[in-house]
Amino acid sequence: MSDLTDHISRCRLCADRFAATASAHSPRPVAWFAPGARLLIAGQAPGARVHESGVPFDDASGDRLREWLGLERSAFYDRSRVAIVPMAFCFPGYDANGSDLPPPAICRQTWHDAVLEELAPIRLRVLVGAYAHRYHLGARGSMTQTVSGWRDHAPGVFALPHPSWRNTGWIRKNPWFEAQVLPALRAQVAKVMHDG
Repeated sequence: MSDLTDHISRCRLCADRFAATASAHSPRPVAWFAPGARLLIAGQAPGARVHESGVPFDDASGDRLREWLGLERSAFYDRSRVAIVPMAFCFPGYDANGSDLPPPAICRQTWHDAVLEELAPIRLRVLVGAYAHRYHLGARGSMTQTVSGWRDHAPGVFALPHPSWRNTGWIRKNPWFEAQVLPALRAQVAKVMHDG
C-alpha cells in the first residue's frame, strides 16, 4: 500500500454526511491502485456490497464489467496493472427512497489530482458512467451521446455506461454498443495489458 492509498483508506471527511443518510453508515474508503498501473477504471462510487467487502466491483456489475473488458478476475484485481479509481472512494449511501446518493464532490476535490499524478502515465482510461464521463472528458451531453461518440476518444479512452442491471434496457436499445464498442475496447485492453 502506498502512502496515498493509506491516507485515503483512513479518510473520514464524509463521516457526518454518511451518518445522516438513510443507510447511516460510516466511511470505508476503497482505494485500489498502485503506481505503474497501465489501465485506469474510473467508476462512480462503491455500492453497499463493495462497502461490506472492501473490494471494488465485487458484485454483478463487476462481473459484467469484466466481461466487457475481456479480463479474468485475477487480471482485473492486479493493482500493478489495473487502477480502480471511482469518483468517490466510499459508498455514498441511500436516500429516504432507497436510491443511491451521488458521489460527494469533496472526495474528488480532495484526492483525485494526487491519485492521477501518482498513476501517470496511464495508457488506457475506461470511464464507467456519467460522473466519470464528466470529470475525465468534460462531457456535457447525455450518457448515450458520450458513449456513442467513442471513436472521438479511442484508443486511449473508452466511455461506457455503468454495467448495472439497471442499464440492461439501454444495452438492448443500443445494439451498436455490443457490436462496435465492446470489440474495440477488448482489443485495446488486451494490447495494453500484454504489451511490455
